[in-house]
Formats: sequence, C-alpha cells, structure tokens
Amino acid sequence: MRSALALLAAVSPVLAGVQEVWWNITYVQNANPDGLAERRVIGINGTWPPPTIDVQSTDSLLVHAYNSLDQPMTLHHHGMFFNSTSWMDGALAISQCGVPPGQSFDYVVPIDTSGQWGTYWVHSHAGGQYVDGLRAPVVIHPPVEKYSYDEEFTVVLGDWYHDEHSVLLSQFINVANPGGAEPVPDSSLIYFAQNASYLGPIAGTHPHPTTAAVGFNENATLPFQPGKTYRLRIVNTSAFAMFYFWIDGHDMRIIEVDGTDVEQSSVDLVTVTVAQRYSILVTARNDTSSNWAIHANMDTDMFDTVPPALNPNLTSSITYDSSASLTDLGFIDLYHDVDDIALVPLDVEPMLPSTRTIELEVTFDTMDDGTNRAMFNQKTFNSPLVPTVFSELTLGSNAGVVEAYGPYSFVVNHLEVMDIVLQNGDAGKHPFHLHGHKFQLVQRSTDYTSDDPALNPPIVEGQANPMRRDTVQVPSGEGVTLRVVADNPGAWIFHCHIEWHLEAGLAVTFIEAPLVAQQRGSIPQVLDDQCKTLGMPTSGNAVGSLNALDLKGLPEGPFPQILGWRPKGIGAMAGCVLTAVIGMLTVTWYALGGYISEEEMEREVRMQQEEKEKKGKFFGLLKKKTA
Repeated sequence: MRSALALLAAVSPVLAGVQEVWWNITYVQNANPDGLAERRVIGINGTWPPPTIDVQSTDSLLVHAYNSLDQPMTLHHHGMFFNSTSWMDGALAISQCGVPPGQSFDYVVPIDTSGQWGTYWVHSHAGGQYVDGLRAPVVIHPPVEKYSYDEEFTVVLGDWYHDEHSVLLSQFINVANPGGAEPVPDSSLIYFAQNASYLGPIAGTHPHPTTAAVGFNENATLPFQPGKTYRLRIVNTSAFAMFYFWIDGHDMRIIEVDGTDVEQSSVDLVTVTVAQRYSILVTARNDTSSNWAIHANMDTDMFDTVPPALNPNLTSSITYDSSASLTDLGFIDLYHDVDDIALVPLDVEPMLPSTRTIELEVTFDTMDDGTNRAMFNQKTFNSPLVPTVFSELTLGSNAGVVEAYGPYSFVVNHLEVMDIVLQNGDAGKHPFHLHGHKFQLVQRSTDYTSDDPALNPPIVEGQANPMRRDTVQVPSGEGVTLRVVADNPGAWIFHCHIEWHLEAGLAVTFIEAPLVAQQRGSIPQVLDDQCKTLGMPTSGNAVGSLNALDLKGLPEGPFPQILGWRPKGIGAMAGCVLTAVIGMLTVTWYALGGYISEEEMEREVRMQQEEKEKKGKFFGLLKKKTA
C-alpha cells in the first residue's frame, strides 16, 4: 500500500484526500438475480453485485484489487482519463498483462487531477469477465453541481446470461456459426443505488437468497416524495443489449452525458447503448394515489433471433404509496434514438482544426478459417504479446515506428488534432469507446456512402462547442466523425463495446506521443513482475523484439476469404470440362452407331493415361511458379 500511496503523491502533489476500497475478486455461487436460473458469477468480497463507488472529484481513488479467480484479471474505470498513466487503465494486453491468480494490484485513479465528475462505471477488461458480473457503477461528485435537485439515484441496466462467458464465446466464434450470430441474453436486469449502497427489494417480495439484499426488476422500486426533483443516473453495463428507458406519467430532462454536463433537454425516452451513461432530472408528481411503471426495453433489432423464453421488456416502478396500485401505460408508439450531436455541453470547448484523418470502416465476414470475425478496414484485431504501453516506453527512439505495434495501430503526435471517421458497414448498431479521452461529435451521416449532402453532410468547421462524450453509437450504414485532441500520452484502445464484437476483433490502438510518454513516467515494477509470472515479455515491440520491424511470431488473422478463380481452380475446371466433352462425344458416337474395337479401346485408355501424366507435370510446374 505504501508504494501505491507514493505513486499517488507523485501523480497528485496536492491531495485533498484518498478514498481507498479493498476488493477481493471472487466467484460467487448460485446467483439468481432474474429469478430464472442459478449460475456462478464474479463478485467482490464474496457478494454480488459488486459494490458501487461514490467519490468526490477532489479525491483520488485507490482500489486494492486481489485476484481470487483462476484466471488473470483486470479492472478498467470506464471513461477515466489516467493522464500519462495509461498502465492504470486496466485494458488487457494494452496497459497490463493482467493480475495473476493469487496476486494483487493497486489501481490508482487520479480523479482530483483529471477534472472529471459525473457518472461512470468500473468493469473487468479481461476475458469477458464483466459478462460474468464484474461490473459496478461509479459516481463522482464535484464541489458544486451544475443543477440543483433534492435527491439522486443510480439506475443500473444490464443484460444477463445464464451461461458463463467462456461457454458462449466458444459457441460464438465457431465454424458452426459462420454468420456470426451473437449470443442473445436470457434476460435483463434493472436495479438501483443511492449513497454508495444498493436499494433493497420491495417489502413482501421473496428474492433469491444469494442476492436478497438487492431489489431487481419488478422487485425493485424508487421511493419518490411529492414535489421533489430527482437526478437519475442511468448506466448501461450490458455485454450486448441497448435499452430504451422511460417512466410513465413523468417528464425527463437530460442534464449529463458520459460525464459531460449539458444544457437541459426534454425527452420522452432515453436510448442507452452499451457503456453509455445519462443523467436525467425527474420531478415527482403531487398526486400520490398511484405508483408508476419504469420501463427499460431491449432493442431486439440487434438480435438475430428473439428466443420465445426471452422477455425483452423490463418493468420496475416508482412508489409514492406502498398501498397504491401501479399504473403501467404499456408500450410507446415509436422508438427513437437520442439526438446526442444536438446536445450542448455547459463547459465550452471550441472545435480545433484537424490536421489528420483516420477512416475506420466496420465490416464482419466469414474468414478463411470458417469463423465470423469483426474488422476495421478489413483487419481483425489480435492482442500483442507485449502490452502496448510497455512497448511504447521501452522502444526508445523507435517508439514512433508504427509497424512496431502491429497492423492495427496508429502513432499519434503530442497535441495532434485528428478526426476518426467511423463508417458502419455492418447490418447492426455498434457502440464505440475510446479510452483515455472524450471526443467531440462533429458530424453524423445517415448514409456514409452517399454523395448527397443531406445524407452525408460535410464537416462544419469552427463549431463553437460540439457535444463531447466517450462512447458513441453508430447505426447500420451510418457514419460519425469524432474530433480528438491527442493530449494524453500513452497507449489507448478504441473498440466496439459489445463484448462479443471486441472478442471478434473490432478494435485498434492509438499510441500517443511516445517520446513524451517516456519522459513522464515509468511502469510500476509490480506490473512487470506480473507479466513475467504469466510468461509474457515486457519490452521491445509487439512480440518482444528490440528490432522494431521484427514481428515474427505476432498473432495474425484469420483473414477474409479470397474470392474468385485461382490457378488450381482454373486447371481443375478445365479438366472437368474436357472430361465432360469427351463423354458427350462418346455418347454421340454410340448413338450414331459407332463401333470401337478392343485395340482401339486399349489405345484410348493409354492416351487418357498419358494425358493425366501431362496434367500432373503441368500442375507441378504451376505450383513451383506460385510458391
């Protein structure tokens, strides 16, 4: 602990305080939050769900994480900047090798120097562990809030699987699933927190004993008092599902998006995709004669199929009077997305001119190994053998050689302003998250392939205050331009936050200001030691070579199938056609009364044998030429 506190002092010379939490990451047996099936989950200190984190923006957060699992583990504090300390970011193979079983790591989250507050969350970034439950909300309070309200609650949304991630992943990336149909959740969850504690179940309900301390779904409620104004912080912790959220009989006003305070915007529903967060203000009714339904409906258009057993429409409640009846107005007429690009941040940050454009087109395809994979620009991501930030900090003057990090990487200069042009060529929606930054939304297109400016408008330069967030959704066929200032030296991953798509390869890395990063800090020795415990190299390029361009042994592929005629196929087809022609001529000969003697038949057989030998020699020469 002393080393962690020393690091905190180095990062934050003037500390208002340090909030410490001790997390023993453990398996928890027989969890059953949806009341449909028991399963093993990953929890904290023997309980599930993991505890909420509630901290002041003037404090730093220190998470002492001990790994009691049987596999390496990480924690990623989603949306936090980790200025110049990207080895604290918790992204497996990018910022660390993972905490080995039986070991610990102290995650230092320097909130007091990041200038951040609002609604965030923490989750594992290793091996799909957050699909198995390692996820929790994080609330950061500034000294003075931009808006006044009487009370606040955190609303946690998430999809839920009855099988463990490892089982689902083996079914997903499989030659038996060439179309790439993602695992559809078995159910979904909604539960509430306030003041760093989860709200219990409604009185008189009988939840499963393992999770009996927390109210889930219809057993969960928000206690409202007439006339009060409440802030609801909505967090989507799903692996796959987006939610449409609304409250019957109440108006909603968006005031925060992914940690960015915005001008109030009235909405009738909030679309919250994976990893996004919204805060809304809701004013309670004066009439207490009825309680009201809270709705969180999955976007089932994202699923290949909707199993008959799946209820995609969650219902919880607001309670004014426990003896009153519940008013449920049912479905709304039409779903629609929040127009996030139209929201206006309260703290003004003008749009700076861009000096670089990086286009990233999303596609999925059945690859040459028979599995379906995700790609940016026709390349599917594979993790390097050396965590990317280790390479950045150990390659010296060669750290700026982009090839050293593998074919999925971009080296970005310090304070460079770049546009990431995201183009979704897939049939589904995708939420994309950039670690270590917020980006400005400066352009959206409803058809990125179109020349029609109404569908694909040009970027309007010089915008006074574009919307900022850290996770953006891009629907099928659409595009978005993200303007990013490279003001955080380190190594950062950019990826789809649908866990199945990240596992399938939908990611790239940005290596930011390598020489500046080398000047600003060094990786804690414990991370180096833990890599060695796991048998992973800790210096050099992506494969551990000091020669930046020597990438022998780098995991690659699978690759898109090469369609069209190849030389062997052409030769085989020619042989088939020739055989067919001879056969048809023979049939014609017999039909016309032709007769072949035994001597002629023998001669014909010898000629066919000689022709076969000639073909063999031809293909042998062809193989040598193409080798």
